[in-house]
Amino acid sequence: MTDFAATKALFHLPEGMIYLDGNSLGPLPLSAPDRVARTLAAEWGEMLITGWNKAGWMAQPTEMGDRVGRLVGAEPGHVVLGDTLSIKVFQALAAALEMRPGRKVILSDSGNFPSDLYMAEGLIAALKQGHELRVVAPEAVAEAIDGDVAVMMITEVDYRTGRRHDMAALTRRAHQAGALAIWDLAHSAGAFPVDVAEGMADFAVGCTYKYINGGPGAPAFIYVAPRHSGTVNPALSGWLGHEAPFAFDPSYRPGPGIERMRVGTPPVLGLAALDAALDIWDSVDMDALRARSLELTDRFIAGVEAACPTLRLATPRDHALRGSQVSFHFADGYAAMQALIARGVIGDFRAPDIMRFGFTPLYIDLDDVDRAVAIIAEVIGKGLWNRPEYKTRARVT
Repeated sequence: MTDFAATKALFHLPEGMIYLDGNSLGPLPLSAPDRVARTLAAEWGEMLITGWNKAGWMAQPTEMGDRVGRLVGAEPGHVVLGDTLSIKVFQALAAALEMRPGRKVILSDSGNFPSDLYMAEGLIAALKQGHELRVVAPEAVAEAIDGDVAVMMITEVDYRTGRRHDMAALTRRAHQAGALAIWDLAHSAGAFPVDVAEGMADFAVGCTYKYINGGPGAPAFIYVAPRHSGTVNPALSGWLGHEAPFAFDPSYRPGPGIERMRVGTPPVLGLAALDAALDIWDSVDMDALRARSLELTDRFIAGVEAACPTLRLATPRDHALRGSQVSFHFADGYAAMQALIARGVIGDFRAPDIMRFGFTPLYIDLDDVDRAVAIIAEVIGKGLWNRPEYKTRARVT
């Protein structure tokens, strides 16, 4: 059983702040500065170019990929880290479309993160083969899977509402229709137990800067199922995805297994910070994490609804349909969120009217929930958000 009081002590949390935005950016692990400093001074500083061998920099994307893989139920050797989530979406989607040449539909839903849809639109335009991006309501995905669908590309947890899809059921339906399944785990990895192997996902992608706490711009990951990893064709044929990068062959040959999904140079400094975060995750029981997450979100929902009847719940009450965030509709949600932030409750806003709060049991406890509810009740109940300074939109909301 995980001691969540002990894990909370492993993070830097500013005095007086209740941080409910780990679904956007996780807080700093206390060990990260020293870990990054060691990479800077003892590795980059003293080893210079020899660090690729002496410090093991070149092997980090797959070695650390297995540590992330444990959090999402991946088979060892089938997750690699690097690049950005959008790049990994592009890789997975391009590979999957090539595997279904006779089909032209990419199926997604309106709860998918827009960047995933943008990557699909860009790929369709580049291929010029008549592909179509078909976007349906989240609850309509299953019925929309038919014989025209090449790929179902879904974010498991809706970034706005926190609604969770049933990965296994939708993937099974996609496979029955002859389609492939790509799952975006940006709001799943580190939020609750995920099992891409048991769920039969063909591909999965995700980021490490949200619930996993790897830091701003931390590297993304991609999973390729074992049944595909030896034959999948990487559309982004990067140097480090080559079978023998230092042979300097003039033509590309894909590397073995998941190695072929590497593209650019490993982000060594970012991996150092992520390494510190994963040291915490290595001891976390994911079932215990889920149980605590549901306890926290249930308490938050009950508290806010009792105190703020003008806020309308956007997140499912059903545990099976809920990720690890709680969202409320409020017409003046942006201003209200700025008022909360000014009082130390950090959440975020998603257009058009969503106030969003993330819950990570590693550093959020019941006392945090109760204090946050009291501040929200004051801000909403007294209309403290209704001030000009809270209504000016910043670039990042």
